[in-house]
Amino acid sequence: MLAALAVVGLLLLIDVLSGPGIRIGGLMVGVPAVCAVFLSPVRVLVVAGVTLASVVVAARDNGQLGTANFPVALTAVVLISATSVAAAAVRQRRERELAQSRWVAATTQRTLLKPLPERVGPVNLRSMYLAADKESAVGGDVYAAVRTVDGGARILVGDAEGKGLSAVELGSSLVRAFLRATRTGVPLEQLPGWLDGSLREDITDIALAAPVPAGRAAPTPPLEGFVTAVAAEVSQDGAALRILDLGHPPPLLLRHGEVITLDRQEPALPLGLGDLAEDTHTVGAYRMEIGDILLLYTDGVIEARNAAGEFYPLAERLRRWPSCTCDDLLTAITEDLARHVAAPRGDDVAMVTVQRTV
Repeated sequence: MLAALAVVGLLLLIDVLSGPGIRIGGLMVGVPAVCAVFLSPVRVLVVAGVTLASVVVAARDNGQLGTANFPVALTAVVLISATSVAAAAVRQRRERELAQSRWVAATTQRTLLKPLPERVGPVNLRSMYLAADKESAVGGDVYAAVRTVDGGARILVGDAEGKGLSAVELGSSLVRAFLRATRTGVPLEQLPGWLDGSLREDITDIALAAPVPAGRAAPTPPLEGFVTAVAAEVSQDGAALRILDLGHPPPLLLRHGEVITLDRQEPALPLGLGDLAEDTHTVGAYRMEIGDILLLYTDGVIEARNAAGEFYPLAERLRRWPSCTCDDLLTAITEDLARHVAAPRGDDVAMVTVQRTV
């Protein structure tokens, strides 16, 4: 505000010193308008009051007070000042609403993305979540892990479409459905259909909960929104690993410095799109040796770009850390990703490491 007042004072000084031949007092009117973009309504009102007084002083010095045009010019100043104050009030209210919305979304996501337990069944677990660097709405990256009914472990990483509260709601629905399905003994082969049905029901409920204008009938909600996901299941003895990939980046298995991409050949639809096509959901079966580390991640990792526009080469970088533990590996990836990215990341990142130790 002090800078704005200084500008008004400077313009008034120039107007007075330049004499009646050159009048630049009209430029003062632009100061409150510019301030509406940055200052609070009260401060804009103060600047507007000082501006109005300065315009009167400049008009008196230039002999304009008695002219027929002066009331018109003064009215214009008052209108522009009032509009500037109103604009600042509207801007401030919207900023508060946006901040509240972001706070709710971030709090919900932090509650949803609690650190995973250090051990589930036969494997050690570590998790990492990184919010987008730029100021944007939070995303729908989620993860979860739970012990299976036969003593093994089942781990999920998912990425809901979009940003903000809608993405957080989708991600939260997925986690709840995943935990419920695993605890009730739903086999991995049947998990996609079970999750898809549950997710589509939640999408419908979310749409029906939206406010409807008075006097209008509630429309039939469209089924919009989807979630890519990958689920990994480790047997009770830790030796058998099964992967279910639903439109998600493929997991990576680290074994003695070798990086193995667990990529299934058959394409699979993300969850929430089960009505578009028939999908058999083939489950990949693999062997997990003692010391192996499985890395599950969201596309925010591999889609991060450097100054040359190159994507982060995750599989290539993993070969640099052949002897890392779960903790060390996530730390190494996070630090290396920060060095790789030239501009602020526009997407969230979620990673989970799963290591067999016995």
